[in-house]
Amino acid sequence: MMGQSEYLEVFIDESQEHLQTLNDHLMQLEKAPEDISIVGEIFRSAHTLKGMGATMGFEDLAHLTHNLENVLDLIRHEQMSVTSHVMDVVFESVDDLEEMITDIAGGGDGSRDVNETVQKLEALQNKDQEKAAASETAAAAVDSPQKPMQEQTAVQESYDEYERTVLKQSYEQGYNPYKIEITLDEQTMLKAARVYMIFDVLEQVGDIIKSTPPADDLEDENFEFSFVITVISSVEQEELKQRVLKVSEITNVSVEVVNVEEPVPEAESTSPSNAEEPAESAPAKKDEQKESAKSDKSEKHSGGSKKGSELNKTIRVNIDRLDVLMNLFEELVIDRGRLEQISSELNNNELSETVERMSRISGDLQEIILNMRMMPVDQVFNRFPRMVRSLSKELGKNVNLEISGAETELDRTIIDEIGDPLVHLIRNSIDHGIEQPDVREAAGKPAQGNVHLSAYHSGNNVFIEIEDDGNGIDKEKVIKKSLENGVVNEEDLEKMNDQQIFGLMFASGFSTAQEITDISGRGVGLDVVRNTFETLGGNITVNSVYGEGSLFSVQLPLTLSIIDVMLVEIGKEKYGVPLTAIVETAIVNKNEVYSAHAQKVIDFRGNVIPLVFLNEIFEVPDRESAKGNEYYSLVIVSKGDKIAGLVVDSLIGQHDVVLKSLGSYLSNVFAISGATILGDGQVALILDSNALIK
Repeated sequence: MMGQSEYLEVFIDESQEHLQTLNDHLMQLEKAPEDISIVGEIFRSAHTLKGMGATMGFEDLAHLTHNLENVLDLIRHEQMSVTSHVMDVVFESVDDLEEMITDIAGGGDGSRDVNETVQKLEALQNKDQEKAAASETAAAAVDSPQKPMQEQTAVQESYDEYERTVLKQSYEQGYNPYKIEITLDEQTMLKAARVYMIFDVLEQVGDIIKSTPPADDLEDENFEFSFVITVISSVEQEELKQRVLKVSEITNVSVEVVNVEEPVPEAESTSPSNAEEPAESAPAKKDEQKESAKSDKSEKHSGGSKKGSELNKTIRVNIDRLDVLMNLFEELVIDRGRLEQISSELNNNELSETVERMSRISGDLQEIILNMRMMPVDQVFNRFPRMVRSLSKELGKNVNLEISGAETELDRTIIDEIGDPLVHLIRNSIDHGIEQPDVREAAGKPAQGNVHLSAYHSGNNVFIEIEDDGNGIDKEKVIKKSLENGVVNEEDLEKMNDQQIFGLMFASGFSTAQEITDISGRGVGLDVVRNTFETLGGNITVNSVYGEGSLFSVQLPLTLSIIDVMLVEIGKEKYGVPLTAIVETAIVNKNEVYSAHAQKVIDFRGNVIPLVFLNEIFEVPDRESAKGNEYYSLVIVSKGDKIAGLVVDSLIGQHDVVLKSLGSYLSNVFAISGATILGDGQVALILDSNALIK
């Protein structure tokens, strides 16, 4: 049972990869229907999926993929054209497969009613088979009216001069040359696996000289259900037959002894190229062929190992193991901090050097572990082209999705969270941003709308942007709706720039389901999108030009677990402010502080900045020594374009800390995102500056 569950994990991982490959290549095929090489790739993925599904016992999955494979095979052999209808049916099949894999990943048995989709796939095959049969009959009537049907399908085996020599020499040394014709059951799901097992059985008692079709075609399943293998063996004819029959899903085996004295067929022995060749060169050629066969064989072996060594450079590691590794490393970081503190107190040179070296090594180790957890955002982006295709068809719009920077990497925990909010933003752009083709043309735009999804690194952050050349956002409507819903008042609106006004769409209560069509409906659910990104330590902004398009920009931290903070002291307590939120630190005279709207503010570099007194918010008793002080220590933090000054008692300095969650029982603590253990064993709380600015 344990083995099965281990296989299941691999099955789910690999199936998801193959589904993605199917989607990617099908999108390419739709753009370039003449490119048959793409169909080969699609066929291979579908075929592997079928094999894995059958092996794991997921019958509906194997049944559907088997029918999908038949359609792809017709396209591959240019017996069916790639029309919009064909692509719709194929995409529908892939949707069903995705549902089944999702069900299996969630602990289900992957069963699904696929009859409707299978019927559509069969209808495609039947339509094309009728066409093919009609043209074949016509061709057959012209070419060879008397030719019996069976003769066309029988597998013929013929030997060249070199192969006959090998058979003859083996016979003279006491070996029996056999020709074995094998027919597989037509219901066989894994033809290649059966072929492999047959080869394995025969190689235990002899040497395989030849197979028709060649081994490569058999491996790729480029044959109907019959094939011929020529073997030299010391065992009897009947034993050979029984050995082959032990492999399941075989309907027929016939074993004949090869007549080694039979002359080489005329066409083969005197082909035009050989006819002029002098007689004495024949032995030389035979040796050459032997050598090349030998070198082929050895190359195959060495090539195999070479290829193997290249292939084995990656391993799959369960994310849970990486989490355990990360937790252990976080403990190490905490102890490293303690060691650094003890070492500075003891002032011992040797200890200081050792601790310094350990800090350097653990820094490198930290980088490696964080990199191991990094994944390209392509993991999220790759599902969007398919989604855009479906949505465009549904809405009757013509939309082109461009993706750039998909190789940009983010921590796995963040990757897992950003998928749904991004889906929401892209759906918004297509549904409410991009206009109908006739409306676009009337406005002097191309009928096809563009949505550009991009990702890039900047400092310790990753930016993801969704830009469309649609209708944009009507600023006046946003203002009107915000005032109606009490999101903002007239006085505040006057101080806001355009970006801040568009930002009002993210306020909860800005829009309700009844007003989907208002303001292009972009307000629906955007507060949820913003909250998700802010929970991850990021933020989202929007810019728009009415009539020209919109740009949503999401800023995210690279990782969530080990962060740089500025440690500050309030009374006897220590707090950490994430460096990514800090604009700068400052010390100001209390005389420079004045009141505006019952709020203490300062004029800082020409801007009026509100002050947030952390000792009041966290109810920390004042230190006696701080009471007579005439200066405030400030940490100036930003959230988007909003800025505030956090008032603290003193600044301790910058530290690398491990961010630990407070656990489920402390989930609603205001303005605290987690905690860390410092070098002296004290606990410091990590501030959520976004909540403080709000």
